[in-house]
Amino acid sequence: MAIMVPKGRKYLCADALFRLLREHFATIADDRVDEVEIPLSDALMSAFAMFSLKAPSLLAFDKQRAEGNLKTIYGIAHTPCDTRMRERLDPVSPESLRPSFTLVFRQLQRGKALEPMAFLDGHYLLALDGTGYFSSQTIHCASCLHKVHRNGSITYYHQMLGAAIIHPDCREVIPLMPEPIVQQDGTDKNDCERNAAKRFLVKLRQDHPHLKFIVTEDSLSSNAPHIETLHDHGCHYILGVKKGDHAYLFTQVQAAEEAGRVTSYERHDRAAGVIHRFRFVNDVPLNASRADVRVNFMEYWEIGPDQVQHFSWVTDLRVNKRNVYTLMRGGRARWKIENETFNTLKNQGDNFEHNYGHGEQHLSVVFATIMMLAFLVDQTQQLCCALFRAVWAKLGSKRLLWERLRALFYDYRLESMRELFEALFYGYETHRPILITDSSSIPPVSLTSLLVNPAIPTRHRRRLPRSRHVPVFNLTSCPFASPFDWRQVIDSTKSTKSSKASRSGIWYKIGTNFLPRVRESTIAPRLVSQSSGVGRIKHSPLHLQPTC
Repeated sequence: MAIMVPKGRKYLCADALFRLLREHFATIADDRVDEVEIPLSDALMSAFAMFSLKAPSLLAFDKQRAEGNLKTIYGIAHTPCDTRMRERLDPVSPESLRPSFTLVFRQLQRGKALEPMAFLDGHYLLALDGTGYFSSQTIHCASCLHKVHRNGSITYYHQMLGAAIIHPDCREVIPLMPEPIVQQDGTDKNDCERNAAKRFLVKLRQDHPHLKFIVTEDSLSSNAPHIETLHDHGCHYILGVKKGDHAYLFTQVQAAEEAGRVTSYERHDRAAGVIHRFRFVNDVPLNASRADVRVNFMEYWEIGPDQVQHFSWVTDLRVNKRNVYTLMRGGRARWKIENETFNTLKNQGDNFEHNYGHGEQHLSVVFATIMMLAFLVDQTQQLCCALFRAVWAKLGSKRLLWERLRALFYDYRLESMRELFEALFYGYETHRPILITDSSSIPPVSLTSLLVNPAIPTRHRRRLPRSRHVPVFNLTSCPFASPFDWRQVIDSTKSTKSSKASRSGIWYKIGTNFLPRVRESTIAPRLVSQSSGVGRIKHSPLHLQPTC
């Protein structure tokens, strides 16, 4: 029986979402109308492609920017170099990217992909939390926050308030447009997470006026002004509280227990060997200064064979024995904004904390916002694309998935992202590279002869391996290569930006193009040179469709 590729969803596949974003980027106003060689839409889409491909740096993406797949898959007609991309994106307002998130969200609603993520009575669980993504004592811009240390030094940094729709039973998260925590115009005081939350809730209701939310946050948000802000925007809440920060609240709960108003409840999970113990009371004051702000309190212990975990929350939803377990799971699911969002971006190949470029105006915020947009598309694929999930399950980790994806993207001629995923799913046959050069008049050259050839400049010769056991590879017998002129390979690197990059580039190109492969995942790299006439022709991947 043949292995069949899972069917995709027409409006939620990667290719459809790429086209959707490309169309929106084309509508963003471009102040530099006289500079038509690199349209703003191409610069924005190039940045999106960089984060979509999980390029480790802007320079690494720049080295591959001439690849034709950027045009066929991402629709980029003119890909800017690294410097030009920074110049084009620095003055862009991050708010101009907000409709991009809304468009993808509307596609999720249209495909009914969000229905399984409804948490309680049609409400969606929305987690909010702040995170930092840049810090430096030298590099800074007009949007940077700053901290003055006792020794007089200044640290500049960037933060954002992240938001994601989560569900306790779903691994996926749906990130919304983050709110930057940046230096505000007309003030010398640093912006803060509380002010960012106020701005976020206003914009949330503008983007989604009819959607019902239950906001979950940490104990820093359990204060009367923030709770009133949530009420003003029609949001319910489940907020963490701690005894050290909310002593008055816990005193009131203790008094209520002595008065017999507190309800205790236990639930046994024999399969897991865990006891769920609850204590809750409704209608207690949050603090002494604002006794008019009344909340419902619940406390929870998870008693396992080896440890006991304790949590406590306040909510405006009335707590009873029927819903206390569900509310507890909603409160504990807040960690998904940390684990499935920020930790994924920082530790699974997205390079969230890498400084792709800072600029003088908005570049750092724009890059962070576009990275979150690329993450939204990834999560949409994880939620809705069975082919993406099949490839992920086959490879075992997202980091390996991104590595294989980049290798195929840069090495083969592709027409769509689905074709790339199909190649990863079925497998593909690697071909011998077809070199674009006439080498009939060039004698065979072994790598050891390069070590002593006086025609090679000394500065290049020092970069060769020094081991006494270097094997002799005759390039005419190598199954992945044919005779070639190494002088043209060296000449092809003269256009690189530095001599260091030039020297290392020579031996990288020789080694990776003409040595036999030592890893199954290694694929022949891109053309040795696009200007010298030396290189190889890119093939479309030949899918191997195994049968069982």
